[in-house]
Amino acid sequence: MHWLVSGSDARFVICRNCFKMSSYTPKNILITGAAGFIASHVANRLIRSYPDYKIVVLDKLDYCSNLKNLFPSKSSPNFKFVKGDIGSADLVNYLLITESIDTIMHFAAQTHVDNSFGNSFEFTKNNIYGTHVLLEACKVTGQIRRFIHVSTDEVYGETEEDAVVGNHEASQLLPTNPYSATKAGAEMLVMAYGRSYGLPVITTRGNNVYGPNQFPEKLIPKFILLAMRGKTLPIHGDGSNVRSYLYCEDVAEAFEVILHRGEVGHVYNIGTKKERRVIDVAKDICKLFSMDPEASIKFVENRPFNDQRYFLDDQKLKNLGWSERTTWEEGLKKTIEWYTCNPSWWGDVSGALLPHPRMLMMPGGIERYFDGSENCDTESSQFSGNPSQTGVTAPVLNASSSPQKSSLKFLIYGRTGWIGGLLGKICEKQGIPYEYGKGRLEDRSQVLADLRTIKPTHVFNAAGVTGRPNVDWCESHKTETIRTNVAGTLTLADACREHGLLMINFATGCIFEYDAAHPEGSGIGFKEEDKPNFAGSFYSKTKAMVEELLKEYENVCTLRVRMPISSDLNNPRNFITKISRYNKVVNIPNSMTILDELLPISIEMAKRNLRGIWNFTNPGVVSHNEILEMYKKYIDPEFKWANFTLEEQAKVIVAPRSNNEMDASKLNKEFPELLPIKESLIKYVFEPNKKTSAV
Repeated sequence: MHWLVSGSDARFVICRNCFKMSSYTPKNILITGAAGFIASHVANRLIRSYPDYKIVVLDKLDYCSNLKNLFPSKSSPNFKFVKGDIGSADLVNYLLITESIDTIMHFAAQTHVDNSFGNSFEFTKNNIYGTHVLLEACKVTGQIRRFIHVSTDEVYGETEEDAVVGNHEASQLLPTNPYSATKAGAEMLVMAYGRSYGLPVITTRGNNVYGPNQFPEKLIPKFILLAMRGKTLPIHGDGSNVRSYLYCEDVAEAFEVILHRGEVGHVYNIGTKKERRVIDVAKDICKLFSMDPEASIKFVENRPFNDQRYFLDDQKLKNLGWSERTTWEEGLKKTIEWYTCNPSWWGDVSGALLPHPRMLMMPGGIERYFDGSENCDTESSQFSGNPSQTGVTAPVLNASSSPQKSSLKFLIYGRTGWIGGLLGKICEKQGIPYEYGKGRLEDRSQVLADLRTIKPTHVFNAAGVTGRPNVDWCESHKTETIRTNVAGTLTLADACREHGLLMINFATGCIFEYDAAHPEGSGIGFKEEDKPNFAGSFYSKTKAMVEELLKEYENVCTLRVRMPISSDLNNPRNFITKISRYNKVVNIPNSMTILDELLPISIEMAKRNLRGIWNFTNPGVVSHNEILEMYKKYIDPEFKWANFTLEEQAKVIVAPRSNNEMDASKLNKEFPELLPIKESLIKYVFEPNKKTSAV
């Protein structure tokens, strides 16, 4: 297709003169989600081809967005980027009015099916509510001449395996997963606003898209990056699922055609008749990397529901003059070339390369700036060229094993604290750059100064008042406790949200106590969603209060630590050290946290961008006496102790203590290798400290 631009008169001519003048010429286009994969290709294409069109990009820079995707348009005078959320009605209305927007191309959405099974509410919020905000703004301003809504082939549901005719635009919508259900719901809103308010809407439903810039939670880039690292390619189920794949530039051209030639009120399928099984995609990638498919492909647990086939009838779009141009072989080569040349485009994507990834979905993510690092000319590079110099495998050829520079940088609060100090040591061991925060948490200006100076990718909050030497101190120092545990934590969370950063917050499980629904010895633990029932100490009150408030911050990962234990038996904060020095101890089973095992997991949780509330304990419970029996067996065979009752304990302490069992099944499901509490105690604490004469 050749585009002829003269002033404001934009015309296009297909090589065989398929059609004449364009039926619609936009002036000011708002493209939502254009720092993401497909929309960035569309935006760059329009900015390059139509200098008379003003293109405004609105993107909240979620985990799968990257400003570098828009690098080709960086210096274009007709390009403007705005960081923001489509869910903000004030922002959307402001942009439509001040930028005189007459056309919206709405790509912004959560799109990964695996994520939708674990966090479906976010899909409703982004895909349905966000679309509704846009539509309402269009209705209120009354200036939109085209609203192109980007949907998916998945709204049709599963296509019968023996069907020879694909779903056409009037086919029934039968979504089968939370993602496709939210996209279908958004479509209904678009249709309703078109009919009720006369909005000039067009909807597209597309097959799978692949190519450069795609975040590697998707199948093809994931397989490519895993192959580059010499790792196995995980396939859900048996790999017989059939999908149709379109190269990104072909899809960008389809949107170019629909923008100018699409008819208001219509739906257009963007598809291809060329289908491939997932197993065949994996084999094709193995072949290009000279890998043995038998050894390089592994089959993993399937999704809760995995549609067998999507098949579209794309004739309606072809009637507008569009057709697929890029063959599978050509597109796959170009894609591999790009990832080979840009292996660090997305930073640390270890969480995305898991068989069932669940990435962070929040405003912000890592804000990646135009840094001039995009210097690989994939158009002119040779597929069989030199090996990458970044330590990954280039197709066909082997690579050097030079280490890659870490894309992570942690900001840690709580330098003088036990957990904060251990986090720094773990970062050093793993080669992760980190700095400790200098500001006081309750002082927002100091926190913001830390964020601006250090520029972290993640923030860890291990600061907090637990008492000196124990929680009894908090009973007589309530304002100091509130200042740090409540005001400081909330200030940090809010500042992190403002900067689009995930905050890992070390909290406590000492907000529960055994009750009738969770009796001692029953094995029924408190879950993440249970309401705290223990307020015996002021410390616990403040921790329960701030945990409840932090639920309003989608950028926070709360880790409930209980009775922390480490292999350092000389540390006075270690639960084992404490009880081994007491004259008497109570004997009650409790959930506990083995820091040597769980703190490295907290680092991995940051890499995976996990969030929400997590019971951060080893599975199961262990009693005081059981721990001291181990202490006697492994450390000091002469050790003796005595027990006393809770009533007797109450006479020597100021504030009551929490005793409970936490349900660690959520954490154990995410990290199946997590050891039960007694096994972890032996492996991480007692075996390393074992005295040969004690056993």
